[in-house]
Amino acid sequence: MKIFSYNVNGIRAAMKKGFIEWLKISSPDVLCLQEIKAMKDQIDVSSIEKLGYYHYWFSAEKKGYSGVAILSKKNPLNVSYGSGIDHMDLEGRIIRLDFEKLSIMSLYLPSGTNINRLQYKFKFMDEFRGYIDDLKLKYSNLVICGDYNICHQAIDIHDPVRNKTVSGFLPEERDWLNSFINSGFVDSFRFMNPRPNHYTWWSYRANARKNNKGWRIDYALVSESLKKNILKSFILSEVFHSDHCPVGLELKF
Repeated sequence: MKIFSYNVNGIRAAMKKGFIEWLKISSPDVLCLQEIKAMKDQIDVSSIEKLGYYHYWFSAEKKGYSGVAILSKKNPLNVSYGSGIDHMDLEGRIIRLDFEKLSIMSLYLPSGTNINRLQYKFKFMDEFRGYIDDLKLKYSNLVICGDYNICHQAIDIHDPVRNKTVSGFLPEERDWLNSFINSGFVDSFRFMNPRPNHYTWWSYRANARKNNKGWRIDYALVSESLKKNILKSFILSEVFHSDHCPVGLELKF
């Protein structure tokens, strides 16, 4: 099963840059999207349906902001829109598809762009952890893909020293992600790829992507129970529809 995750920074903008052509060629079984920045009725879903995908969208209440989606070649047994926690769901940050052998979530964790949003980010992280701890009691095989807006370790950011006081690499954020992973998940990319200089997001400024001055903030975390099923985990840094690039995971059952 080939699972991709991609913060597209606006699905309509990505479509104008060749997203559909890329989707046709890459052909994942499941594609988790974040930051779609659109309502479903604003999206040309016919081009997605022509490729054989079921599609499920969970937009933010605020137009042009946030939002997540999942495309799947297989019809899921169940679709869960949101977490049931109002403040999370107003921003369209969680959607989940349940299949026979696993459940796949698309997550868009908030960024801490200012002090108010940083405080909200910590609130979200705390309540999200509780939500997942409860969810694990019902669904033991979870894949949580998405933009976590946190670099886990120094190896995951191009300049750990200068960025140590910047949201996304704060000690408190990193401690949370470390604790979250250690609660029963595997960072599939690091499990398969211990090497440095692999990132998933680059600033549009100062030729950051060209110079590979990036951050690895997009993950495909899998339950420990699925560790034995990990065949491949990779970053598609050559894909250019967004300031992020897709991450990929292949599971063998």
